[in-house]
Amino acid sequence: QVQLVESGGGLVQPGGSLTLSCAASGFPFDKSWIYWLRQAPGKGLEWVSQISVSGITTDYADSVKGRFTVSKDNAENTAYLHMSSLKPEDSAMYYCSRDRQGRVRGSGTLVTVSS
Repeated sequence: QVQLVESGGGLVQPGGSLTLSCAASGFPFDKSWIYWLRQAPGKGLEWVSQISVSGITTDYADSVKGRFTVSKDNAENTAYLHMSSLKPEDSAMYYCSRDRQGRVRGSGTLVTVSS
């Protein structure tokens, strides 16, 4: 059974940092791309970042490029999204997913950026 469990969200001030984690099980994590998506209140699901099987290739949405860093630890079946210089518009539920459309994703972790 595929499971993706996000954690690490919370309330942070503008300009602050957070690192999200995604613990995976039930599929070959070391042979999988991992995607991070987010959904702000009242808005659709937005692709944020992705990382390749080996972790060498990464890509980011323009809105987070230079501020977010994605990584994965295949030995621990865990992916990470380090977020810095956070802005209020980064506030959203964040999901990790096996696909870019978010069809197989976790239940999410909430990030709120506010003073």
